[in-house]
Amino acid sequence: MAEEYTECLLENNKYHEHCPGCKVDQMKKSRRGFPFSELLSVWIIVLCTALPISSLFPFLYFMISDFDIAKKEEDIGFYAGFVGCSFMLGRTLTSVIWGIIADRYGRKPAILIGTASVVIFNTLFGLSVNFWMAIITRFCLGSFNGLLGPIKAYAIEIFRDEYQGLALSAVSTAWGIGLIIGPAMGGFLAQPAKQYPSLFSEESVFGKFPYFLPCLVISCFALLVTIVSLRIPETLHNHKIADDASSHDESIKFLSHDPESHKVTERNEKNSLLKNWPLISSIIVYCILSLHDMAYTEV
Repeated sequence: MAEEYTECLLENNKYHEHCPGCKVDQMKKSRRGFPFSELLSVWIIVLCTALPISSLFPFLYFMISDFDIAKKEEDIGFYAGFVGCSFMLGRTLTSVIWGIIADRYGRKPAILIGTASVVIFNTLFGLSVNFWMAIITRFCLGSFNGLLGPIKAYAIEIFRDEYQGLALSAVSTAWGIGLIIGPAMGGFLAQPAKQYPSLFSEESVFGKFPYFLPCLVISCFALLVTIVSLRIPETLHNHKIADDASSHDESIKFLSHDPESHKVTERNEKNSLLKNWPLISSIIVYCILSLHDMAYTEV
């Protein structure tokens, strides 16, 4: 009885008129049926992020060889490792920052910047003329493409409770498919003047930049995704959620006559995330999994 009275008491104050997050909550409450459009949006955004990660591996050896930076053939793998890891290095250094930006300014800006970065830096990587340009463009691509965390938060917030498991599985599925399609595109489309001389000449831009075509195709797809992402709704609440939560807790406290109702919340707020062992252990396990995944892919 107390819970029902609490919901009725807070129903009128639950939604804010100019809050995008509240509009999404109202949309989820009124919508019935399977959310195909939201699922497709999340899927193509994650696919756009995953494609550039591994698309370079089939041609990276030949790219480093063309740069003439390796004195011996045995050194090509050494230099290729730097280009391969520069993307993930940039992502490692900036992922937390992009999470903070997504929490403060919205999920949509972080997503748009991430997809737009693929358009810009992946294209520049295909036009690389030396080793350092390749490293810098890949590092910038990873640094500005930190939307894997925000897109998971977005997927949780845009779907109703009964579809949230499906939303996160769509993220993982699109990621895995991107890691499959990416190398295939890199292998089939690299050095097109040599592979398809009837379609591409040595004097064309694809002959002068033999690794530009796969990057261009991925960048065009990323441009399309960026345009589509302009229409997705923002899910972040822009009102003071802490005040709303406080008033909600006050109502529950009043109804339940429980003077201890705030103590657990206050203790949790004071604890550091670094002392949250379930969180840290999950991060460690994910790091080990990612280490094996990327090492196998590069080898």
